[in-house]
Amino acid sequence: MMKKILVLLMALTAWAGLALAAESPFRDDVPERYTVKKGDTLWDISGQFLRDPWLWPEIWQANPQIENPHLIYPGDVISLVYIDGKPYLTLNRDSRTVVLTPSVKVVPHESAIPAIPLEAITSFMSRTRVVQPGELEAAPYVLAGHEKRLVSGLGDDFYVRGELTSGIDFYGIYRKRDPYFDPETKEMLGIKAEDIGSGQLKTTENGISTFGATRSEREIRAGDRLLPQEERRLDPTFFPQPPEADIDGLIIDVEGGVTQVGYLDVVALNRGERDGLTDGTLLAIHKAGETVRDRVTGEMVELPSERAGMLMVFRTFEKMSFGLVLNADRPLAVDDHVRNP
Repeated sequence: MMKKILVLLMALTAWAGLALAAESPFRDDVPERYTVKKGDTLWDISGQFLRDPWLWPEIWQANPQIENPHLIYPGDVISLVYIDGKPYLTLNRDSRTVVLTPSVKVVPHESAIPAIPLEAITSFMSRTRVVQPGELEAAPYVLAGHEKRLVSGLGDDFYVRGELTSGIDFYGIYRKRDPYFDPETKEMLGIKAEDIGSGQLKTTENGISTFGATRSEREIRAGDRLLPQEERRLDPTFFPQPPEADIDGLIIDVEGGVTQVGYLDVVALNRGERDGLTDGTLLAIHKAGETVRDRVTGEMVELPSERAGMLMVFRTFEKMSFGLVLNADRPLAVDDHVRNP
């Protein structure tokens, strides 16, 4: 009887050890230390220590003295230590092991390493838009180019007709493209306003405004529409967070006209603000399962989807949003699912 109890206790101990290991947020090959260098992102660094990178703030918040776990600078040394058998991350700055806190070293906030590679989306954030029916039709439009040219480019003047927004001199130039539809409900989610360029107002006379083209991605043509230029920026020290509500959506489009989705690609989703998505929402990408024939019944059966990547929402609209792919274990595509990580 004693042997059985002993064996049972040993089994329970082993099971508990495995359970704790499974629950550990740290990777099996976690490094003992890492020196932060210019060009790093918090997402990349946390991926070296943690199985799930977004748990980074929770690891730092285990210490109540930490005010902002996202302020990390080049030259900082992050180390893995064990206190009472529990793993913790510590930071070494100025040759002293300290808790991460702004009072340790006065460094400009802007010099902290970013959470994600912001340069991948900075330009995109203020350009391509999703508009509602009638919005572009009501906006001012390009009447003609200078000296009756059919197209204009960077540095050229062009003429605009329509009511401009008072006090705004800088506008984005857009061309109406196809609408976005929800593949499941067939609801129209919005209309794509393709970014063409930017212009600055010079003068207005008799209802006709003269603009100078300050940026041109494509030829500016008669009929293109103008919308006030947006200034949208992400705080470089924010960190992606899981959604608060349950999300189950689809990738409905890929920017750039490509069919395969990979690292740092921008994708459109059929979920938006009304579904609880916000800038910084983190979603797991699940590769749609293949359809195979059941050789026993002869039926066509769809296999379960598999988790294959991660994306972060960076621009939301009422019914849809844009996201940046942060990692991809395999090629992704339109109709792949996005869900809570």
